[in-house]
Amino acid sequence: MSAPAPSPLAIVDAEPLPRQEEVLSETALAFLAELHRRFTPRRDELLARRAERRAEIARTSTLDFLPETAAIRADDSWKVAPAPPALEDRRVEITGPTDRKMTINALNSGARVWLADFEDASAPTWENVVTGQLNLIDAYTRSIDFTDERTGKTYALRPDEELATVVMRPRGWHLDERHLTDADGTPVPGALVDFGLYFFHNAQRLLDLGKGPYFYLPKTESHLEARLWNDVFVFAQDHLGIPQGTVRATVLIETITAAYEMEEILYELRDHASGLNAGRWDYLFSIVKNFRDGGPKFVLPDRNAVTMTAPFMRAYTELLVRTCHKRGAHAIGGMAAFIPSRRDEEVNKVAFEKVKADKDREANDGFDGSWVAHPDLVPIAMESFDRVLGDRPNQKDRLREDVDVKAEDLIAIDSLDARPTYAGLVNAVQVGIRYIEAWLRGLGAVAIFNLMEDAATAEISRSQIWQWINAGVVLDNGERVTAELARKVAAEELANIRAETGEEAFAAGNWQQAHDLLLKVALDEDYADFLTLPAYEQLKG
Repeated sequence: MSAPAPSPLAIVDAEPLPRQEEVLSETALAFLAELHRRFTPRRDELLARRAERRAEIARTSTLDFLPETAAIRADDSWKVAPAPPALEDRRVEITGPTDRKMTINALNSGARVWLADFEDASAPTWENVVTGQLNLIDAYTRSIDFTDERTGKTYALRPDEELATVVMRPRGWHLDERHLTDADGTPVPGALVDFGLYFFHNAQRLLDLGKGPYFYLPKTESHLEARLWNDVFVFAQDHLGIPQGTVRATVLIETITAAYEMEEILYELRDHASGLNAGRWDYLFSIVKNFRDGGPKFVLPDRNAVTMTAPFMRAYTELLVRTCHKRGAHAIGGMAAFIPSRRDEEVNKVAFEKVKADKDREANDGFDGSWVAHPDLVPIAMESFDRVLGDRPNQKDRLREDVDVKAEDLIAIDSLDARPTYAGLVNAVQVGIRYIEAWLRGLGAVAIFNLMEDAATAEISRSQIWQWINAGVVLDNGERVTAELARKVAAEELANIRAETGEEAFAAGNWQQAHDLLLKVALDEDYADFLTLPAYEQLKG
């Protein structure tokens, strides 16, 4: 007996957009409905499992490699599927949202890969969700161009052979798409909306171009969540007549729990896996979130003091490279978030030197590629990897068998010789307010103090404020971090922004709303799992 036809999905509380019907066709919505029917119940179970695991961490203040999957880790015979030609060389990847200008600039950037982001670099307004899909369709059909109304400058694609390969990042499992609901009014998970629309419209088109539907999977917390993604891929390929194994997925190891399941995650996705990525800010956010009540030994210092050379971060990245290369997968390094200044060459000089040192370290450690946030950083990162790789597409043959990471090494937070500072508290408040204000205007990637910030940086900022207050941290100036101190710093920052922007611009923005939301998620006793959940309730559009 065949399965019942999926309930049609309804588009709710959304202003119709130009060309919306091209993306949300009847057949595309039917595909989304089938994904929703088959996989949302398992998604819900896995979210409940996250809460159970977090409660266990709160009870024990520790994590370990899973005993029940020891056989997978011990079995040296399995490897992930070979990388397709378009993903063999990933030495520099640029990240960014899928607005029209960014789509053209990222594809033209000279990077080997563009992470086309529907997640942390994109606020999920209906317009961003739908037009982002349209922009990618237009890019593949070469019908995309853009003229900047302010400058009159026009943007167009370079020849196909010069364009970056697209790896698309859907939203994480925890976020729903409130504008698409089933007959019961249940929203479809944002992950299935983003993946489903992209795959439905582009899988065959990409195959015809000699590439394929490639994905970055964010916020994964366990191998069971990777298994769910794998089942989604198998079904989607079968349903649309796409050969099995066409999909390739790179998983961001940006949660502390996933760091203990790297091999299992690759194993679950082995027919579709192409690598793992070291996502720094979300990883730190996850450590704070999971060990927030673990006492002083788990208190992180200022976020900018936690470099990738910190012992526990070094353990994480070294284990990632070893794990990937043992299993034939790419190891992709972290983000260079610096945004070059058009006015201050000295700032650029210092920052470029730091970027170079960071990319040199990654290339020397065995990473096969790394991320940048701005086209001007592509040549710097490219030089670091060219020097190590030469003409080779990657260095997966460097097995890093010298690496031996113990379970306790990954959570040895107190091995870092740095302490929270008053300046760090101020910076957390500044970045939090400024980022949230832009996000509420529909911007997910925001340049703040010469750094490209996305939702992950706001998450670590508000989480650190929460942790410092609840741990009773005393700062370098002798002040104890309290809710009152956080409110005082936030009020001062709001006054500074008012003076900086002027009354008219301040009134036109979402500054008070952003201030209030930051304090809510930083001060509430009941810690919100994700800032974007309460923020989404306030997002217009």
